Amino acid sequence: MRHRKVAKKFGRSSSHREQLLRSLVVNLILRDRIETTLPKAKQTRRDAEKIVTLARKGTLSARRLAASRLNSPEAVQKLFDAVAPVMVDRPGGYTRIVKIGQRRGDNAEMALIEWVTLPAATAAAAPAAQA
Repeated sequence: MRHRKVAKKFGRSSSHREQLLRSLVVNLILRDRIETTLPKAKQTRRDAEKIVTLARKGTLSARRLAASRLNSPEAVQKLFDAVAPVMVDRPGGYTRIVKIGQRRGDNAEMALIEWVTLPAATAAAAPAAQA
């Protein structure tokens, strides 16, 4: 019975599922916005919110914990330098999920997951790219 079980299994082994979600969180941190299926986006939101809450502490131990969970030095660097400082005043709800329709091949519901407040480096680069 699945009583009170929250996480989806996605038809994968536990190690494969952990790597999938870790990869989604790392890509969300590095790219600020990713497109995936709705169930994966919902699970990624849970993991991303926890890692940002950890990064808001800004301590060395928090950085080490984030590094052990993300396995990407670039993502940890950006998380602590760009993402967490923008989210300091927010009590939670750092991400937004936008449904974008059905995938053409298998009709899976697709979603866009992004930060509610874009980090400063990306926000500064966006107007320069449009000019």
